[in-house]
Amino acid sequence: MGLINSILTWVMQKRIHQIELFIKYPNEVQEELFKKLITSAKGTEFGMRYDFSSINSYEQFKERVPVQTYENIFPYIERMMRGEQNILWPSEIKWFSKSSGTTNARSKFIPVSLEALEDCHFKGGKDLLSIYVNNNPDTKLFNGKGLAVGGSHQINELDPTATSYYGDVSAVIMQNLPPWAQFIRTPSLETALMGNWEEKINKLALESAKDNVTNIAGVPTWTILLIQKIVELEQKNNILEVWPNLEVFFHGAVAFAPYRKLFQSLIPSEKMQYWETYNASEGFFGIQDQRNSEEMLLMLDYGIFYEFIPAEEVDSENPRVIRLAEVELDKNYAMVISTNSGLWRYNIGDTIKFTSKNPHRIKISGRTKHFINAFGEEVIVENAEAAITKACEFTGAVIDNFTAAPIYLDEGKKGGHEWIIEFKVPPSNLEEFTKILDETLRGINSDYDAKRAHNLALIAPKVHSVTEGTFYAWMKRRGKLGGQNKVPRLANSREYVDDILKMMNEA
Repeated sequence: MGLINSILTWVMQKRIHQIELFIKYPNEVQEELFKKLITSAKGTEFGMRYDFSSINSYEQFKERVPVQTYENIFPYIERMMRGEQNILWPSEIKWFSKSSGTTNARSKFIPVSLEALEDCHFKGGKDLLSIYVNNNPDTKLFNGKGLAVGGSHQINELDPTATSYYGDVSAVIMQNLPPWAQFIRTPSLETALMGNWEEKINKLALESAKDNVTNIAGVPTWTILLIQKIVELEQKNNILEVWPNLEVFFHGAVAFAPYRKLFQSLIPSEKMQYWETYNASEGFFGIQDQRNSEEMLLMLDYGIFYEFIPAEEVDSENPRVIRLAEVELDKNYAMVISTNSGLWRYNIGDTIKFTSKNPHRIKISGRTKHFINAFGEEVIVENAEAAITKACEFTGAVIDNFTAAPIYLDEGKKGGHEWIIEFKVPPSNLEEFTKILDETLRGINSDYDAKRAHNLALIAPKVHSVTEGTFYAWMKRRGKLGGQNKVPRLANSREYVDDILKMMNEA
């Protein structure tokens, strides 16, 4: 394995020169990519609708093609899922990545072309390893295997030919990995792509415990559960007694800070490293490129053309949209992408901040709407309001105000959601109200449902019924009475919930 480690380390370091190229010439690389995307798609239905063949500049593209939401682009995607081709992108689309968070559907489906797999997702995975190796030239990463905690996929039932598939982006990537990448990962593909999480976590634990795992890639929530399961099955005190050569966790999807202490207790090593990635259903966008940093390098040669909307203009009828050359530091931007899978000027719903322009480094600053995504559940305000409404209807309750936040995982404890609700008319039964709230959320949000299944990642929500006037007093205390001030419905931190609970305890 020492020889393999040496060879792969050398191969990975060779990519650094190309990364340095787009760091040095970011605007030129993006301009070239923009022209390539437009040329490639000029014969598609979307390209002909907006006459891509006559677009000669970014300014023309910007004037001609409107910024798209998922709701705008869904009719095209639905036709592609039914087997039509050459709609948004010229090459055949056989894969769709599935996620939740859209306001009008339980799940959303993002087309994944072969170009996106090769030039974006796979390239992102290789670059992650390249950047890590470049920062750690003495790494023994390839002396062992990488553990990937992924999702599952299934046949697309809308396709009459039954030859296309959809699933979590991790499953789409894993199913299509080249042989060399399959060789250096664990567990078996069959186990990695299982759909039943309760059964899957046991098999994952049993298989991967036998391997020399040197690195892990995954979402913090699921990774914690797997590590805890392995430690339990192996009757060890921590995971280093099972995997003594574990050196890095590549994480993404949710904020890592709330989980850091728990990881440090499960992996008690000062040498253990944590590297952040920004990989979504729509594409692979960013990679941490420095040790002990919270910033990520924006990857500019992955077949993705970037635009940005200042966060304060997101809800404007005609928001100002800028390209990479115009961004400012420490300002919130909604990210808009055009990709080699046929997403055109697509607002993905994330907000980012640039921490550096030479090179272009970013931090994820949130979502364009209030949300809870502490465990990958992507609960948005529309989900919360629909669930509250149904719970009120069934229990005769009338609400005045509410807010909700995550209960973060802690050692020996599972995560959940904590709600503070002020009722004008309290429910006939608060326990029944909570049950309906939970069941409705599970019914309208597939990611929340997955995390709640068998209480594995999320337990049932905790609901506080507070006295009338509580939110008024809290808003007054914050100097937020009147005008356009509103109670934040959802937050991905505990700032508001903890502040209200503190106020109530002080009264």
